[in-house]
Amino acid sequence: MPLSNFSADQFLSSSLKKRQEQNALRKLVNNNSLIDFCSNDYLGFASSEELKNAISHEYSERSSQLNGSTGSRLLAGNSEYVELLESKIALFHNAEVGLIYNSGYDANVGLFSALGQKGDTIIYDELIHASVHDGMKLSSASTYQFKHSNLAHLEERLKMAEGIIYVAVESVYSMDGDYAPLTEIAALCKKYNANFIVDEAHATGITMNLGKGRVQELGLEKEVFARVHTFGKALGCHGAIVLGSNLLRDFLINYSRAFIYTTALPVKSLIAINQSYLLLQQSEKGIQNLNHLIHYFKNTLENNTKINLIESSSPIQCIVVGGNFEVKEVALKIQNGGFDVRPILNPTVPKGKERLRICIHSFNTFQQIENLTKTIISSIK
Repeated sequence: MPLSNFSADQFLSSSLKKRQEQNALRKLVNNNSLIDFCSNDYLGFASSEELKNAISHEYSERSSQLNGSTGSRLLAGNSEYVELLESKIALFHNAEVGLIYNSGYDANVGLFSALGQKGDTIIYDELIHASVHDGMKLSSASTYQFKHSNLAHLEERLKMAEGIIYVAVESVYSMDGDYAPLTEIAALCKKYNANFIVDEAHATGITMNLGKGRVQELGLEKEVFARVHTFGKALGCHGAIVLGSNLLRDFLINYSRAFIYTTALPVKSLIAINQSYLLLQQSEKGIQNLNHLIHYFKNTLENNTKINLIESSSPIQCIVVGGNFEVKEVALKIQNGGFDVRPILNPTVPKGKERLRICIHSFNTFQQIENLTKTIISSIK
């Protein structure tokens, strides 16, 4: 047998060198001392003392609970608590039932890899999250992208689709922050007998209906085959849920490898999810304040000719600064000004569309936003 010309270490080294030459090498950084305009903690739940105390109180009342779940849900890891929690969340989101996964990534991988069979078609927005891409790669379905939120192109794809058809979008896109035209896409899915799947990760907690998401805001619950809500963003904890029919839940329990072959979440994580949803139902003022701050940020920058601000009404506000080197340089200047703003580089986004990704939170102040916008303007050439 021929011997390989390269060792594993040589492969790793050359791959990292390639990223470095592209000025796209990723590194872990800790900017906890800076003012947060980076995290997905839109409502401040992750640092909420009220939430911490509520979680601790409920956990202390369940002193007999184990530290870990001890196994997968199909073995030792299931409980009455998690099943009741799934029912409560499904009720809140006006869905038939739900199935909890360990993360949003696991939920999308588990959902799409299980659904897509040979002869079926998955049509997805070109900006769909990487977790959906990974799920589709593990499926046997044919997959086709359509141009971002382009209804005409989506319909072209639907006309060519075969087998069972699925259409996948995010309600709020993680790298642009814009809203998908859900009502129009739902109508096209109905016309072509396609199953509509909506990832609500970045809509959960931010919409003006107590954070129930865009699908409910638009009254589209019955038009959507499956919804994915994640808990690691506005809800400030961890995990995710796939909402849908009893039939879908039973199917996923039997065929979703990301659910079947992983250790279940421990009870403390489930308690955190439960208490986050209880706190969300008291957070109307926080959500209103968040939306006021978003409008203030947009209004401050949108008439400045130096700023290429992507249209968005969500907490995710992005400014295009083309080029990996250029956007990293601008981000560093902003960080030196005291604000945690990160650059998003190619290949995560298309070449020429590199950007500053700025996240607005309900705990930010108008003064902080004013100071941030001044720093951004002075940092961009």
